[in-house]
Amino acid sequence: MPDHRIRKQIHLAAHFPGVNHHTVWTDPEAGSQIAFDSFVHLARTAERGLFDFFFLAEGLRLREHRDLIHDLDVVGRPDTFTVLNALAAVTTHLGLAGTINTTFNEPFELAKQFGTLDHLSGGRAAWNAVTSSDAFTGENFRRGGYLEHAKRYTRAHEVVDATRALWDSWPADALVIDRERGVFARDVPRVRFTSDQFEIDGPFVLPRSPQGYPVQIQAGDSDEGREFAAAKADVIFSAHGELDDGQRFYQDVKDRLAKYGRGRDDLKIMPAAGFVLGDTAAEAVERARHIRLQQVTPQTAIAFLEQIWGRDLSAYDPDGPLPDIDPAEDVTITRGRVRHTRDPRAVAADWRSRAAAEHLSIRELVIATTARQQFVGTPRQVAAEIDRYVQSDAADGFVLVPHLTPTGLDEFVDKVIPELQSLGSFRAEYTGTTLRDHLGLRHPHRNARHPHHGTEGVRAS
Repeated sequence: MPDHRIRKQIHLAAHFPGVNHHTVWTDPEAGSQIAFDSFVHLARTAERGLFDFFFLAEGLRLREHRDLIHDLDVVGRPDTFTVLNALAAVTTHLGLAGTINTTFNEPFELAKQFGTLDHLSGGRAAWNAVTSSDAFTGENFRRGGYLEHAKRYTRAHEVVDATRALWDSWPADALVIDRERGVFARDVPRVRFTSDQFEIDGPFVLPRSPQGYPVQIQAGDSDEGREFAAAKADVIFSAHGELDDGQRFYQDVKDRLAKYGRGRDDLKIMPAAGFVLGDTAAEAVERARHIRLQQVTPQTAIAFLEQIWGRDLSAYDPDGPLPDIDPAEDVTITRGRVRHTRDPRAVAADWRSRAAAEHLSIRELVIATTARQQFVGTPRQVAAEIDRYVQSDAADGFVLVPHLTPTGLDEFVDKVIPELQSLGSFRAEYTGTTLRDHLGLRHPHRNARHPHHGTEGVRAS
């Protein structure tokens, strides 16, 4: 039997998959991307599996490819706050995380929206703060255009600082329950926050929520993004899923925490990962191959290639070799989020080299270059591999992205969670009520982890 006392505990989140090249939306077992029942099913499955949180992505604009809506991208994305507040009513412990942009939203609105979610859920809210320098997306917002790359993290820092100033503004004992007068607030100061981007002057509209602030998630990977995470984030949604790469990223970010007065346990690193299970290892490998062929259809493979080449490549055979022509000088075939931001000719050269060395067709190359970290095997093998990554400091856990909506997580919860529990690496029950409890994070207004959450901020009179 393993010594359970010294094992790191694995943190898990469930990502609601959108329509993209990872989601097999054409599968007969796939359900709706927008029906509330789909969100409920995945959230309740995650809670049954004792996951830390449910994670909802955001699509602010539909990508256009060759002047048409790109039908393999995220579509039909309902409003994040509406979905998460509704899920708060049908779950009891599961954290509720939403991706909301700092470039196109205002701090007062964000503070009110996330504060409301944290109150309504009893302390289960989380905010994945993302940035955007995309002018195409910015056309839908009144600030228009975009922010230069160098300025987007400046704004992100100021947005987070401003929202925290609003959340911090209520004293712990400001909310009073009076038997005669009812509930009222006293001694609530005005918030005065001034920065390059914002001027806020006035009292905030909500008392402190159960967590103090929602859990802060961040997904940036640049040096600026890593510094932002070390200074302000509680969780990093990392792209570094492979073991060696994950260990380097883990060490780099954790080493940055001390200069901000933070400990290594104050930030959890959780890469995105897929999984494929089988009764045998060989069955799981074959199933994973089939799923990847579903994820990267012939049409998807050509669309990916066109993002690099900036040309109409529909005449090329996806099961044939790469084009012998060079990418266009001005790549504008896709508007919106693209997969590759490096010099297209450099990417094309890398792809040609790999395709030649490994004898890959267009479709096979796209499958190889777009794959994320994936755990493939029997339930016991997958549990052991996830545990190995966490115990070897390549991650603190994973954000699991099932390939089917909404039932793709069911098999993991039924078969892998018991194996993780038998290793002593995963909880047998929830021991707290808030998301900070689940993640072992400090309350921002207290020093202790796993605080008792009662009626702080409410004083009887």
